[in-house]
Amino acid sequence: QVQLVESGGGLVQAGGSLRLSCAASGRTFSSYAMGWFRQAPGKERECVAAISWNGGSTYYAESVKGRFTISRDNAKKRVYLQMNSLKPEDTAVYYCAAAGQHIGVPPEEKNENDYWGQGTQVTVSS
Repeated sequence: QVQLVESGGGLVQAGGSLRLSCAASGRTFSSYAMGWFRQAPGKERECVAAISWNGGSTYYAESVKGRFTISRDNAKKRVYLQMNSLKPEDTAVYYCAAAGQHIGVPPEEKNENDYWGQGTQVTVSS
């Protein structure tokens, strides 16, 4: 089992940047592919970025390509989401997720992920 704790959310003006961090504890972090999801009020939870166990393969939603970057540090048991050029439509609760199967592929589907963090709020003002 793995526990996930997100941090780094907050309030930022449009055009600004934030870096989210997800700290993992428990089993070997490198045994998991990781994803960042977000959920805005009244909307479905969606994957914005995901990364394979060794960082060799990544996925980005079309809406964030060129603005967001996912990375991981297996030694530190952390996964990061660098968010630049933020827009008001990026406002959501952001969740970190871990997938223990098919770890060579970024887990972009919700049901591929076995563990979830509690989420961190990101609010982008216009």
